[in-house]
Amino acid sequence: MKRPPIGLIASLLVIAGLAAATWYLQRPRPVAVRVQAVEKGSIEETVANTRAGTVKPCRRAHLSPGTGGQISHLRVKTGDRVKAGTLLIELWNQDLQAQITLNEAESETAAATARAACLQAQVSRREANRLLRLRKSGAVSEDAVDKAITESEAQQAGCDAGRSKARVSSARILVSRAKLERTRLKAPFDGIVAEVNGELNEYVTPSPPGIPTPPVIDLIDDSCFYVTAPIDEVDAPRVQLQQQTRVTLDAFDKRRFPGHVRRIGAYVLDREKQARSVEVEVEFDQPKSIHRLLAGYSADVEIILQARQDVLRIPTEAVIGEDKVLVLLTDQDTLQQRGIRTGLSNWDYTEVRSGLVAGERVVTTVDREGVQDGAPAREELATP
Repeated sequence: MKRPPIGLIASLLVIAGLAAATWYLQRPRPVAVRVQAVEKGSIEETVANTRAGTVKPCRRAHLSPGTGGQISHLRVKTGDRVKAGTLLIELWNQDLQAQITLNEAESETAAATARAACLQAQVSRREANRLLRLRKSGAVSEDAVDKAITESEAQQAGCDAGRSKARVSSARILVSRAKLERTRLKAPFDGIVAEVNGELNEYVTPSPPGIPTPPVIDLIDDSCFYVTAPIDEVDAPRVQLQQQTRVTLDAFDKRRFPGHVRRIGAYVLDREKQARSVEVEVEFDQPKSIHRLLAGYSADVEIILQARQDVLRIPTEAVIGEDKVLVLLTDQDTLQQRGIRTGLSNWDYTEVRSGLVAGERVVTTVDREGVQDGAPAREELATP
């Protein structure tokens, strides 16, 4: 048998090499993906606020005097801690103090006048009784007895009138003291002075009806705080009192603090250009563990509707649509799309009821270019 020419063999080898090189250069390159193994663990169904919530003090008072006047004593400054009953500011009130002094003197005079009238009434009553005894023996006339009795009754009426005037005078003192008290602003509870809107000798006036003005003193009780946050009206019917929550505070590096729902708004907020929502108040379970918490901090609230333990779960970011995932087949280094049946879900995890088994690796970077069913893939190593 005649051998093929050497030149032909060489040409065939060159062609085969070129074809192999072309295939190698044009072959699909594996896409790098991040994966996470299907595992067992706990999972919760939650709802969260639609806009940032706010930390609020349990008690906050915007205080102003009950009357207008000039500030004569300003006893606190911003940042001071005060006890309940502490005098914060006092308006000029020397006229009211003088009025009280006058009322007290008038009250003493009225009381003395009443005592004198009552003593006179006692004398008249004793005289009338003496004449009544003498009338039985015929020593005095009937007219004299009647006159004595009438005089006694008149004196007693004068005594009663004097006592009434004394009570009126005492009441005037109370009225004057009440007016004086309106010039003194006292702390209704223990707290910290957050703001002072006034200076010594400055004139302050109460707010006219319907026209709010800045309070003279803004007092905050910083021993107790809660969070108020808006929940979408769609989620609101599933929220109940005492449900457990997690509160995240940006000011504390997004640490999560446990709490519970303490109040649900009685109506839906309808604000222009914003989704309708219901205000929910959340109380901290361990308030003493949160140091230097300030009113006004932004907060996010996650309300736990229900929870399950020891179930298959995957990262929620791995779910495509509502019921599909991509699985990295270790033995083939390819991606396989898999249909699954899900259960509870939150931002972190989704429960898998069927379609996956523990240990399989699902792709979490499903939005990368080239990540699709049947694509060659390799696991992306985590950067140290």
